[in-house]
Amino acid sequence: MIDALMKTLYDKKMEKVSVIHVALDDTSRTVAFVEVDRTLPLRKKLEIAFVKTNTITQSWVRNEGVEYIGPSSACRSTCVGDMVLIGTTKYVCKMSGWEFLDGEVVK
Repeated sequence: MIDALMKTLYDKKMEKVSVIHVALDDTSRTVAFVEVDRTLPLRKKLEIAFVKTNTITQSWVRNEGVEYIGPSSACRSTCVGDMVLIGTTKYVCKMSGWEFLDGEVVK
């Protein structure tokens, strides 16, 4: 019973954001869902999604809080030009920070 209560509390505190690879691909493709704390500021959620979908010492598909849904067992890292979907809004990764899909800078 305690496990079920803890899972319910955890689920309410966390939200899943979608990582969409666009930059180096012929078509856009959602490759992962990343769990982030729902109470964090927008920019922090975007940065967590970016960091968790990058390879440093091992394939990022093994990172905690990442649900990989790509088409094969390997996937490139998220990079400039890729997007993160939070709720119904898409954000584009730029060289320095994030922009809304319409070009407005995320602060």
